[in-house]
Order: sequence, then structure tokens, then C-alpha cells
Amino acid sequence: MNGENGIWPLLLFWVTPGILSQVPQASEYDYVSFQPDLGRQYQSGRFYSRPAQCLEIPQDMTLCHGVGYNKMVLPNLLDSETMAEVKYQASSWVPLLSKKCHPSTQVFLCSLFAPLCLDRPVYPCRRLCESVRDACEPVMQYFGFHWPEMLRCEQYPTEEDVCIAVHLPNATQAPRSRKTEVCPQCDSEIKADSLYEHMCASDFALKVSIREVRKENGDRKLLLRKEKALKKGPIQKKDWAELVLYLKNGANCPCHQLDQLKGQFLVLGPKAKAQHLLTAIHKWDKTNREFNRFMRKVKKSKCPIPLTAPH
Repeated sequence: MNGENGIWPLLLFWVTPGILSQVPQASEYDYVSFQPDLGRQYQSGRFYSRPAQCLEIPQDMTLCHGVGYNKMVLPNLLDSETMAEVKYQASSWVPLLSKKCHPSTQVFLCSLFAPLCLDRPVYPCRRLCESVRDACEPVMQYFGFHWPEMLRCEQYPTEEDVCIAVHLPNATQAPRSRKTEVCPQCDSEIKADSLYEHMCASDFALKVSIREVRKENGDRKLLLRKEKALKKGPIQKKDWAELVLYLKNGANCPCHQLDQLKGQFLVLGPKAKAQHLLTAIHKWDKTNREFNRFMRKVKKSKCPIPLTAPH
């Protein structure tokens, strides 16, 4: 680890407005050591039940482990006070990260979920938030969701202030049309750790056989023949007989997994407005090493449960 004299110039280069022209690689980040006054200054007028702490980013916090620095401060910039709460909330963003909708998605999210240990909070710049939002919200809408109020970009500072500003040459370009692209729900390779995080963030995870696929109001409806729950969440016993899964906005985009309905599938998703939404679908493939790793992890591990209710 470098000494503080070598780290501070790097940190100032990273957060000074308008300096960055490209996303730094992980090796270009560094950790600024714990400041003696952190507990006193960091709260910035807020009141918490615990003093501020500088902690290692856990290996099982997939969203931010490996982001480019090793330690984070609690409470974080979303007012989460415990690591269990942070991991639970961060896990719900792992599926979006895997879609690679913007090169700075991880930097933006981790600046809030796992902020650097500094003697004062440093928020993402408003422009960074807007560029990530504009690129990623169309992908979120495919899953039936919108950009959340808690990440409202207007609350973050402009680049006249000290903030995290990662600029890309094409950061403000409009997202490409997805009419001929693969449905986002069907566009992810199997990686055991990410798939497990996705399952933990989902309301349900099922092994299913598909009887029929219909198109309706811009969506695809999956009518099931047989189901087995890895995680059944809010699905009631009365729902099993007529369970329907919805591929939101998926009527006109390719989903290669659904080209052939033979065999079985792993499906994940939430329940929203009385509909069971599909956010990922994979062939149930026991010849795939990563799929087998995922299944072993399902059997041996338990998804994190927050010690306090999410905000």
C-alpha cells in the first residue's frame, strides 16, 4: 500500500471536477487510509446509531468487490448503517451491472453503496448520475422498473463542486434502439457468483418447463407446464396451477432461449403489480460448469437477510 503522500494526489485527480476523460482501471484507484476525525466529521449533520467505520468491502458484495479500492465507510451515502443491510440492498443492482448498459455504472453505484473512506462525504456528480441513468433506465424498463427516487440525479452536486466525475466521449449519447437487439432478460451468460446474487435479489427462482409462449400488449407471456421452486418467495400455493411469467417489453426482441421450448429452464424475477416478471432465463444445463457451481452454491449458502428493513 502506498503512503498517504502518494495517495492524496491520485485521489484529488480522481474526484476533481472535469479532469477525468476516461474510466480508470482498477489499478489506478487506491484506498485513502482511515482519518482520525472520520467519525466526527463524516456524519455531516446526520444522526446515526453507530459511529462511522472504515471497513473492508466484503468479497461476497459482488456489486463493489473489485471496484478499484478495498475499503468503504459505514454509514454509507444511502444511510445504510450495517454491512448486512448494504449487501442486501446492493445485491439487487448486480443484474443491471451485468447488462453493461454504461461503462461507469459500477463506479456510480459503489460511490453510494460503498463510498471511499474520506474525512468528508464525496458524492457522484450530477452529470455522472444522469449519463448512467439515461443509458440504464431503458434497460430497467424492459424489466418493468424505473430509475428509483432514492437515486434522483438532481440531489447530487454539479461539477463546480468536489464530486466523482467520470467522463466518457460518448457518455451523453442516447441509448441505442433495442428493437433488433436481444431482450435484456435473455442476454446474459451464466456466471455462478453473479447468478447467485441475481437469485438472492429476486423474489422467486424456479426450474420450469414451458408449455407455450404468447405475445400480448408488447410483452411475452410464458405459460408453464411444470415448476419446481429453488426460491418461491411470494408465490402462493393457489398460484402454482396457473402461474404465468411475463417477459416485459419482450414481444419484438429476440430471446434465443425461447426458440426451442424443449427441456427445462431456470427463471428468476420479482413479483410486481400482481404479475410475476421475468428478469433472467437460462437453459437448465448440467453440462455447464458455471451452472453447476451456481447450483452447489444454492445448496450450500443462504442469501443475506438484512438486520434492518431496507430504506
